[in-house]
Amino acid sequence: MTSFVHSHRLSRMAYRALWSLPLPIWLVGFFLGPMILLVWLSFWDVRNFLMTPDFQLANWQKILSANYFWAAYMRTFIIAMSASALATLVALPCALAISFFLSHRARLIILGLFVVPFFTSYLVRIYSWQIYLTENGIVMKTLAAIGIETGSLLNTPLALMVGLVTLTLPLVIVIQSISMLSLDRTLIDAAYNLGCGPRRVLFATVLPATRPGIVLGALFAFIFSFGDFVTATYLGGGRFTTLSILIADTVKSGQQWPRAAVVALMMIATLLVTALASITYAYRRA
Repeated sequence: MTSFVHSHRLSRMAYRALWSLPLPIWLVGFFLGPMILLVWLSFWDVRNFLMTPDFQLANWQKILSANYFWAAYMRTFIIAMSASALATLVALPCALAISFFLSHRARLIILGLFVVPFFTSYLVRIYSWQIYLTENGIVMKTLAAIGIETGSLLNTPLALMVGLVTLTLPLVIVIQSISMLSLDRTLIDAAYNLGCGPRRVLFATVLPATRPGIVLGALFAFIFSFGDFVTATYLGGGRFTTLSILIADTVKSGQQWPRAAVVALMMIATLLVTALASITYAYRRA
């Protein structure tokens, strides 16, 4: 009997291990493995346009001592922070309306519509914005019709923000809405019973209680904006050198993959630190 129970336990453990096996395989194959390869590649050397396995710090010294790298780094960080803040502020009233003023059926329809943009390529959406923002585009003709004359909005910071918000806003709205829909409504009723007005309820009850969703939405917006290449290229015209553009230019310049790996690792390190700080703040006890 004891051997049967022991065998049954071993079978259950093997069954659970079999089902949990895809996760570590996925992490090793698609994250840890490429990360190790990227770190290793950053120490290689390029000789006669060919990468040579080596272990030297010249690539790190070259990139980290270059003013153009830190200029691109700060520009990318500021653009990503601005896009994240703008997407969060625009999404907040939308999420409030979806969570507190719509019926259950209407919520499902609206949230489904916010998922629809992800069914198409982001590159296609950026190309469509070029049609709107060009000098002879719809926006310019509309402004001209009401007496406002301006040049093309392409290759401007405004075009960058439009593209990045287009990329991140639907996701931010969905995350904020899910967080607000999971809010315990008795907290709101208790606040009203204690004499709080709508504004006080919003800032003292709803926003603090949904802080994890708001912060995580902003974090995802920052991550997508920080690593975006398409918007900076097609709406910014390459005039605003971000880290993604710097990686592409570094690779084109003499096949400098090791130096590009250094830039990529600095981006990953920044995103990891930002994610850790954001999650710590989001779930910090009051």
